[in-house]
Amino acid sequence: MYQIVYKKHLNSAVTQMEIEAPLVARKAKPGQFIILRVDEEGERIPLTIAGANAEKGTVKIIFQVVGGTTEKLNHKEEGQYIQDFAGPLGMPTHLDGLKKVCIVGGGVGCAIALPVAEELHRLGAEVTSIIGFRSKDLVILEDAFAACSDKLIRMTDDGSWGRHGNVTIPLKEILENGNTFDRIITIGPLIMMKFVVETARPFDVPVTVSMNPIMIDGTGMCGGCRLTLHRDGERITKFACVDGPDFNGYEVDFDEAVSRGRMYTDFERHAYDKSCNLFKKA
Repeated sequence: MYQIVYKKHLNSAVTQMEIEAPLVARKAKPGQFIILRVDEEGERIPLTIAGANAEKGTVKIIFQVVGGTTEKLNHKEEGQYIQDFAGPLGMPTHLDGLKKVCIVGGGVGCAIALPVAEELHRLGAEVTSIIGFRSKDLVILEDAFAACSDKLIRMTDDGSWGRHGNVTIPLKEILENGNTFDRIITIGPLIMMKFVVETARPFDVPVTVSMNPIMIDGTGMCGGCRLTLHRDGERITKFACVDGPDFNGYEVDFDEAVSRGRMYTDFERHAYDKSCNLFKKA
């Protein structure tokens, strides 16, 4: 059992928790993830590690309530326990040798992008962060990004905070003005990452994307998180849980990934409604 030692609602749909998990905290690195179960009857879900404190033995997770399991998790309070918390899993984000990097985060994906930006800042890299949300009331982690970024660009779809528009607008402006980066690292909705890749393509800047498809075991055995890459004219199958979650954005078949992700939309909605009804009855 793993105790929840801290809980904070970042907005109406996104919650931050710190979980007491000393063994995970000791080895966790930016880009890796955990798989948890809320209770003995619960499903396994992957969540990217949003930070770890080896001295305190705690791991930070940030999640959006979208289905039954995240709804159950969101009803847990400080001092209570969750059943399983396995990790760290996946490959850490490769940051060695990077001197000038652009971090592009969208929505709750910013929670995944933040520890990467913080680690780059710690290593002495020049960090430009572009973060985007649908509206002002969904903004999270602004101060934390400001603290680790040499330049922070804020975007909202409706213009209620920062600049009006999506994250590719300032990225294109920066690249067209002759500025470049050792790497662009983008984390967020699949469609956002796809267009970040297409924006960078004419400028030949390496782009790393973080893929978070459906996972079950996190060890490459179930095949649920498979992705198709296009490399040198060949179709290559990889598994996000063991080969990722980071991949070369120019190789990822985003259309297939989006199509596969939509297969579970109705199931997640049903599980969410079922969990809500259970809590209402309680």
